[in-house]
Amino acid sequence: MNAPDVVVCSAKGCRAPARHTLVWNNPKIHTPDREKTWTACDEHREPLSHHLSMRSFLRRVDPLPQDR
Repeated sequence: MNAPDVVVCSAKGCRAPARHTLVWNNPKIHTPDREKTWTACDEHREPLSHHLSMRSFLRRVDPLPQDR
């Protein structure tokens, strides 16, 4: 079981600690200033980034702050 303050990966079924923040926006439904986030572990960073990039939603990938 993860500690309450551990951020986990957003990939379906993954419970690994996240190390990256994927910042995205769907321009068809979000205003340009709106930023949505997914979190990703090292293993799922690339597949989640690819999923968002293929839809032209991915804005950037940031490291998850370690003080969380």
